[in-house]
Amino acid sequence: MAQVVAVVGASGNRRKFGNKAVRAFLNRGYKVIPINPRGVAIEGLDTFTSILDVPGTIDLATVYVQPWIGPAIMDELAHKGVTEVWLNPGADAPAVVSRAQSLGLRPILNCSIVGIGESPSSYPDQ
Repeated sequence: MAQVVAVVGASGNRRKFGNKAVRAFLNRGYKVIPINPRGVAIEGLDTFTSILDVPGTIDLATVYVQPWIGPAIMDELAHKGVTEVWLNPGADAPAVVSRAQSLGLRPILNCSIVGIGESPSSYPDQ
């Protein structure tokens, strides 16, 4: 069974890394759950407005949100039981990392697209 990844901050805009991540994880065979407060479908996938709305378990999360919202996202991930959290460049502010660690999460400070062996440039903006 495929690992389940939540892309927090998923985007319908193909120029954004929150969209490229959806496509990269799909390409690698993950079950992808886009998280976006607008709740619109992204790359043909149903989108959840909050990580807490996702039924079932999530194996890991990759985060593409502004740092000011990051600590609240860490709280939601901990509540959901997600421990492996990729904090991508721009989402990896010290306050977010600190909050993640204080909740027992394992923050990985790196681009998750590269982390799974893909290149963001492999995913065109169109």
